[in-house]
Amino acid sequence: MTAELDLEVSRLIKAPRDRVWNAWVDPKRLAQWWIPHPLTCRVVSLDVQPGGAFVTEMSKDGGPFVPHLSACFLEVIPEQRIVYTNVLTGGWRPANNGFVTAIITLSDHPEGTRYRAQALHKDGADRAKHEELGFHDGWGTVVAQLAELVEAKP
Repeated sequence: MTAELDLEVSRLIKAPRDRVWNAWVDPKRLAQWWIPHPLTCRVVSLDVQPGGAFVTEMSKDGGPFVPHLSACFLEVIPEQRIVYTNVLTGGWRPANNGFVTAIITLSDHPEGTRYRAQALHKDGADRAKHEELGFHDGWGTVVAQLAELVEAKP
């Protein structure tokens, strides 16, 4: 982490790591928490492997779905780490307007899973833009939604 370039949210999730992982890699479960409610998420592509596409859309108030994220997975270590970027799209294709690489880390904690999400930016301007767009509220909200989903009794 470089404070001038990166942003981070972390949280203790009181659920086992495999349950948190499954909520990331199952499109139906991902759609339940990936976008702050009351927006609705539709997972278009979730090919969780290096080079695989990660594409989501969102809808407000039941309106038409619009693009949310078009990204490419860079690294996937089951139940430990996911790295994706919107600088590339699936199949390693360069994107038009990407600006962030995200690193999601899951680690064991005596009470469940330590969840850490880092957003890496190429420069301070992109970091500031992401923060102004509501990084902490947005990413914090979806991690809370993830926790609520996986902490509920199955």
